Amino acid sequence: MSGPALTLELIREAHARIRDKINRTPVMTSETLDSMAQARLFFKCENLQKTGAFKARGATNAVFSLSADLARNGVATHSSGNHAAALARAARLRGIPARIVMPDNAPRAKQASVRRYGGEIIFCEPTLQARERAARELVGRTGAAMIHPYDDLQVMAGQGTTAIELLEEVPDLDVILCPVGGGGQLSGIATAAKALKPSVRILGVEPAGADDASRSFRAGHIIPSVDPKTIADGLRSSLGEKPFAEIRRYVDDIVTVSEESIIQAMQLIWQVMKIIVEPSGAVAYAAMVGGAVPRATRIGIILSGGNLDLDHLPWQA
Repeated sequence: MSGPALTLELIREAHARIRDKINRTPVMTSETLDSMAQARLFFKCENLQKTGAFKARGATNAVFSLSADLARNGVATHSSGNHAAALARAARLRGIPARIVMPDNAPRAKQASVRRYGGEIIFCEPTLQARERAARELVGRTGAAMIHPYDDLQVMAGQGTTAIELLEEVPDLDVILCPVGGGGQLSGIATAAKALKPSVRILGVEPAGADDASRSFRAGHIIPSVDPKTIADGLRSSLGEKPFAEIRRYVDDIVTVSEESIIQAMQLIWQVMKIIVEPSGAVAYAAMVGGAVPRATRIGIILSGGNLDLDHLPWQA
């Protein structure tokens, strides 16, 4: 592998750039969930972030990193929802247009969030290939700056700011559990956390029905996601090249969880902690529910988002 592309310095610069435009989300605890896990759990609640997901960090950093010339024609991306809303909000803050390609089966709550922030939606078929093709056409037609949802250094740096906040508040963690889809969040958190506390173990977590990151991690090269099947719609992406390079450097393992564990994790968080998480946001805690985590005393858990259709809950199917 070549020299590291992402550094703690870049992540600290991102934090300084966006700190007045995002929430410093709380770290919550639960004696009930601690007792069930026989460990101390510290939940970093990115479901309480602006736009309801961690994506606000990376999108905001990327948009405000653009030069005036690059930002002139606005920004564009493809996204199943959370990055779409985050980019629309960041563009509105900067006063430029945002155009987003979304799969036509994207949750209605996520579509509504994009529109609330003034983003223009262009629908496509629900495949990664269709999303990428439509985004290329959109950029070619409008001249907008492409802000990739995860395969972008400034996006990755923004996502890594989560780890800075978590370790400032809970510096003596043994393990951090983080969802992985495209890898932007996991790569940013792993880079920051290993620089700040080299002994902390970083575990990526993904659904067993969308396990391309786990297979890629073990193979040493990216194995594209093909027809992922999971209720965690935010984790159906294939790994990006830039995130994968940092994941190979800094992540200790990637584990998978069942759909049943994801649903159980969602229900426990809703019922015990009284906060809403979406399936993708519950995946890290699902690793605890499903027994996929080696024994540890103090565990940080990234609750990455809380956007979902309340009239289509997974346990109602």
